[in-house]
Amino acid sequence: MSEDVILKTELSGLKLLKRGKVRDIYDLDAQLLIISTDRISAFDVILPNGIPEKGKILTAMSAYWFKVMEDIIPNHVIASDCKDFPESLRPHCSILKGRSMLVKKAKPLPVECIVRGYISGSGWKEYQEKGSVCGIKLPSGLLEGSELSEVIFTPSTKADEGHDENITFDEMKKVIEPKLAEEMKAKSIAIYKRARDIARNKGIIIADTKFEFGLYNNRLMLIDEILTPDSSRFWPLADYKPGQMKDISLDKQFIRNYLISINWDKKPPAPNLPEDVICNTTLRYKEALTRLIGK
Repeated sequence: MSEDVILKTELSGLKLLKRGKVRDIYDLDAQLLIISTDRISAFDVILPNGIPEKGKILTAMSAYWFKVMEDIIPNHVIASDCKDFPESLRPHCSILKGRSMLVKKAKPLPVECIVRGYISGSGWKEYQEKGSVCGIKLPSGLLEGSELSEVIFTPSTKADEGHDENITFDEMKKVIEPKLAEEMKAKSIAIYKRARDIARNKGIIIADTKFEFGLYNNRLMLIDEILTPDSSRFWPLADYKPGQMKDISLDKQFIRNYLISINWDKKPPAPNLPEDVICNTTLRYKEALTRLIGK
């Protein structure tokens, strides 16, 4: 594996606040430093292998989309270029360059906002069993990958450890104040629809995606990452064919498919990934980045 893979950061003189599934977060008192490592998780379990350049790809893509969506909702980004960081961070720029963001200290809300324009993943599994997704009844006869006639909002719980669970919008409104939940739903759908149209013009279908929100000065703010291959399903438009979706994804689904193929029980510890799966994942993430933002 590449020597440039960063699985964990230890930055002297800085206070580590949290090590998530992918990101290391440092507390800078009034602000946070978020570093996208090359860790990857599948089925909510962190895998032992990293994906070369993944953290930089996620950071570049998030920075692009945050900018595109600024008029829909404010986001937490202060700076994503190391030269704009405080002097105290300069000694760490060899690690931070390209894979970090200085952000506002918002209070995260405990729900993931998932928007689906196509039926796939856990939504497809639930549809096969119940004919619905998160309590939303869907037409019969859909194939895996079918486009939905209307975009749907299907929230989930947000677990630091273990599995996230899909919930209904009514259940979300028991966790989040109803008016705020309605705003999160409306903003999520608006962001998805804009991204979907932009991506389609570039030959990419965004099948579904998830957003995370926080409160900053009592206002709703978009946080974490946005529209990356870790948080979304990207399909090449030219290869799209409902019912025949295996291994076309330019995202994390490629790894999920491999883990399903070896009958892993989705419980820690996760198995090691073969080198060809690691390399293929990097190539797919790079292709998504290049097609969408040209880098």
